[in-house]
Amino acid sequence: MLGSSRAAYPKSAMSTPLSRRQFVAGLAAAGAALPLSRLAAQPVSGSFMPSAPGPYKKAVKLGMVGEGATVLEKFQLLRELGYDGVELDSPNGLDNEEVVAARDATGLTIHGVVDSAHWGKPFNHPDAAVRAEGVAALRTALNDAKAYGATTVLVVPAVVNKQNSYAAAWKLSRHEIGKTIPQAEELGIKIAFENVWNNFLLSPLETRRYIESFDSDHVGAYFDVGNVVRFAWPEHWIEALGDKILKIDVKEYSRKKQNDEGLWKGFQSELLEGDCDWPAVMKALKIEGYEGWFTAEVSGGNRDRLAFLADRMDRILASGSGSEVTARGPMSASREDEIAAERVFRS
Repeated sequence: MLGSSRAAYPKSAMSTPLSRRQFVAGLAAAGAALPLSRLAAQPVSGSFMPSAPGPYKKAVKLGMVGEGATVLEKFQLLRELGYDGVELDSPNGLDNEEVVAARDATGLTIHGVVDSAHWGKPFNHPDAAVRAEGVAALRTALNDAKAYGATTVLVVPAVVNKQNSYAAAWKLSRHEIGKTIPQAEELGIKIAFENVWNNFLLSPLETRRYIESFDSDHVGAYFDVGNVVRFAWPEHWIEALGDKILKIDVKEYSRKKQNDEGLWKGFQSELLEGDCDWPAVMKALKIEGYEGWFTAEVSGGNRDRLAFLADRMDRILASGSGSEVTARGPMSASREDEIAAERVFRS
């Protein structure tokens, strides 16, 4: 039987807002409560559904796949539903030979891995021994990424709270992560910092400065669209991060749910039904020349649920061209001109 694709987050002396595993588990519970009519999709039998439109590729996190007893069965399901790829946690407890064999048998790309230890063993932990464990986990993730044929490792660079200062997080995380840069460059794997609710790198300009401080083209941003909607506008982050964006996480957020039901309830909104202005996001990414991976990080489930998500993702990816009718209109011409002018200014 296939074990969990997400390694458990060990307890640590640091208090974290919410681990990725806890977050996904919460979304899964919300997804289970959705009416079945919302999840309905045409069944697939044997043939592959179309892949993502244009220069984009769509994927999910392996932990979202609720059907299949083996890695091979899960990969096969994703291919049948039109997904181009998948992202795995690392360290993950899986057999690398089994994972690579499933990849080769199905043609499903393992485009990236997620460092599964960065919350429990953060790079700014006050205990040097814990930081060393975090560095060791990142080295394992880099090696796994190379073995899988992936191109990135998603990393949360630090966790700031009452006991662990912002300034220390900046200094310690740069020092510890910097130890792995030569390995990343040698393997040809890029380290991609995700914007999360970790009380660190709170603006896109600061995030860009942090990335550039490593002085390596093997460091960049893994931009999570939904994670900034609570306090900002994703298209603004895109224009500031520009060519530092390596990959995109697809997630929704509702300010109304946040205000009416609580902060974390904002994530319990289906794709295209929250406050992410997806046409504006896609237009901004197009202006910046982004082409590549979009990975859903929402509540997963069975075949029907994953088919539903694939359809929503296709609609999102097509929304920037103006060819898809969505809940929101396209970005105004004046706003598109402003973003283009800002890009010229930065160059």
